[in-house]
Amino acid sequence: MTDIATSPPQPTADTDVFIIGAGPAGLTAGYLLTKAGRSVTVIERDPDYVGGISRTVRYKDFLFDIGGHRFFSKSREVVDLWNEILPQDFIDRPRLSRIFYGRKYYAYPLKAFEALTNLGIFTSALCMLSYAKAKAFPVKNPKTFHQWVANQFGEKLFSIFFKTYTEKVWGMDCDDISADWAAQRIKGLSLGHAIIDALKRSAGLNRRPAATLGEQGGVKTLLESFRYPRKGPGMMWETAARRIAEQGGEIRMGRTLTTLDWSDATGLWTVTATLADGTTETTTARHVISSAPITELATSFAKPLAAAENAFALRYRDFITVALITKAGRSFPDNWIYIHDPSVKVGRIQNFLSWSPEMAPEGYACLGLEYFCFEGDGLWTSPDAELIALARREIDQIGLIRAEDVIDAAVVRQPKAYPVYDDSYQANVEAVRAEAEAKYPTLHLVGRNGMHKYNNQDHAMMTAMLTVENILAGVRTFDVWQVNEDAEYAEAGMAGAQEALKSERLVPRRVNA
Repeated sequence: MTDIATSPPQPTADTDVFIIGAGPAGLTAGYLLTKAGRSVTVIERDPDYVGGISRTVRYKDFLFDIGGHRFFSKSREVVDLWNEILPQDFIDRPRLSRIFYGRKYYAYPLKAFEALTNLGIFTSALCMLSYAKAKAFPVKNPKTFHQWVANQFGEKLFSIFFKTYTEKVWGMDCDDISADWAAQRIKGLSLGHAIIDALKRSAGLNRRPAATLGEQGGVKTLLESFRYPRKGPGMMWETAARRIAEQGGEIRMGRTLTTLDWSDATGLWTVTATLADGTTETTTARHVISSAPITELATSFAKPLAAAENAFALRYRDFITVALITKAGRSFPDNWIYIHDPSVKVGRIQNFLSWSPEMAPEGYACLGLEYFCFEGDGLWTSPDAELIALARREIDQIGLIRAEDVIDAAVVRQPKAYPVYDDSYQANVEAVRAEAEAKYPTLHLVGRNGMHKYNNQDHAMMTAMLTVENILAGVRTFDVWQVNEDAEYAEAGMAGAQEALKSERLVPRRVNA
């Protein structure tokens, strides 16, 4: 009888996969893994909400988002997963956004004749001359946000429609922000595209239906409609969390990652998390998926990373939402308005009722004023009463509603909302990534903060989906860092992703399944 070689028995783990963070990336991974029969444990720092920055906050009978989250993707896999998790609860919504600048409103995307009228012939002519100059004498290999946008739109339009708002968002000079951020958030759009599209809009020739998620195509910035869960994006992630539990997984709320310890001998992770009362929990796992900010992940390793200083050099921008409640009929039709006016601190104002009529009780409206800040600065540490007073004063100053029409309010602080793209972020992220991948074959970084990429939720989901494919196959087939910010890596399906990997000559690396 021929002897058959057998693998030595693997040590027992408490869970197959331990997931840090119950945002879109973490919950997508948890849902797909439990669906495939794997045991999963998810920890989330927030004691009440899943969804991360894509959660929907409840205040009395009002619902509001932490930032706006349109459900649009060019990735069919992402779209199918949205529909699978939440098949009956999407509604079609018109996109209406405006820019407030110089005491006037501009439709966004632009309407050509309105923009010309608001700017005046002289300023409009300067914009066109500036654009012509940029096309004739562009900055080669632009490194900064300023250079990239000026190349695409000209210096004059940069100063009018980009500089003030961008510096509000980031708290940095546009010359200190990497061109990567502009290329990511405004890619595919230039003044030429905008003018052509604006002329079509002005003539009413550019309507795009939102009937089918993922089929709009074109430049995201120019989309006119989208789909949205009727009770906000949190509805998607609360449902995903419930499905994970139904499929045998575990969601542990109010837990903060404390320690990650990898054993070369057993191939297992030992993960320690701390509860609000100071008690700790320890779990062993074969794989760890982290959507935690890289700076926080770096502090958790029992054996410190050599690239820890790179991790600590990464920066984040935080923001505060002040939700003002008023009587319906005293609001505005936009989903949101970008506030470019430097005389006020507010950066963007949302009308949650325009996202869905179910976000507020009948007869009321809820407006979200967003203030961009750094954790620990003057705005962040201001008492809620002062922030509410500021929001009431500024919405009155802008002229959207009167301060006396505000009948109630709530404040939500969101730390680490946006990874900062400064001139050193790429090198810092790459140093952490290279060391982590070399040392820890079963550690997987996913999502916005987990990868330090300012992405949309469809990108975060796709990084998680491909990570799950790697874990289930036992081979690191897909390099999730190749997913772009439109989640287009797998636009042609998982087979398309595989072909993309082959073209990049990436070598699959086996991991412990």
